[in-house]
Amino acid sequence: MSDQTVTAVGGTAPKPSREPRQLEEVAVRQRGQVALVLRRFVRHRLAVASLVLFLLIVLLAFIGPLVWKYGYTDITPDNSEPPSLEHPFGTDNLGHDTLAQVLRGLQQSIKVALTIALLASVLGTLWGGISGYYRGLIDGFLMRLADLVLTLPGIVLAAGLAINLGGSWYIIALILGSLSAPYVARVVRGVVLSLREQEFVEAARALGASDFRIIARHLVPNALAVIIVQATILVAAGILSETALSYLGFGITAPDTSLGLLITIAQSAVTTRPWLFYFPGLFIILIALTINFIGDGLRDALDPRQTRQRR
Repeated sequence: MSDQTVTAVGGTAPKPSREPRQLEEVAVRQRGQVALVLRRFVRHRLAVASLVLFLLIVLLAFIGPLVWKYGYTDITPDNSEPPSLEHPFGTDNLGHDTLAQVLRGLQQSIKVALTIALLASVLGTLWGGISGYYRGLIDGFLMRLADLVLTLPGIVLAAGLAINLGGSWYIIALILGSLSAPYVARVVRGVVLSLREQEFVEAARALGASDFRIIARHLVPNALAVIIVQATILVAAGILSETALSYLGFGITAPDTSLGLLITIAQSAVTTRPWLFYFPGLFIILIALTINFIGDGLRDALDPRQTRQRR
């Protein structure tokens, strides 16, 4: 009788490998952590409501122009009409539909704000991660460079660069995103300084992991909660910075438009045609408030010190 037969009849079956079980336990722990963060965020009702409202605003900005009957450059025979069924946000003195212009301005402002947050987060994470990990001369040079950028008047510098580089939305986003990176860099550096002496970093270094691998696979993921919260703050700050830059006349230029540019154009008509001013301003306030509340919810949900669930 063969060994396989003996095993099938009454022999001892080989013990199953533990590797699949260990991988399954790791996956379960990861799913459990994600579920815990989601439960914490869902309990923050104001943050959840803000997230839903912000997503609706984004959908309105990018889908609204496709379904609305007027384009932002279309001129209608209705001049300086107040809000009505035909023109829910009214029209300006040239006959432009204000809703169409607000949708276009909302789209451009959101693109600028999200690009600022993404660019500043990526640059700031690399900047702060390298500075905090290597310390010494590298840290001193990078942090003095960050201090130099932070001491410069950001709006004035952005205005000067925008004049020379152009007033398109991506140029504005690149300028403001680069100027915002030092803020993220200083925060990430502080987190990395506290993490680089931890046991798991020493173990990775002892196993021969390269500096890049330690920063990318161990330090940055552990600082991800702080980076995400900073990114939400940068979205709100990006909206306000773009608005201020356009208000001063150095932001997005015609024939394109943005929320800040619409406010700038309508400031002389606040008393005679207030709808031209208040509708763009309302969306700026809504975006800034919703993003701040979302950031509060993410900060609470990603806080590793909250290990117990509230009842």
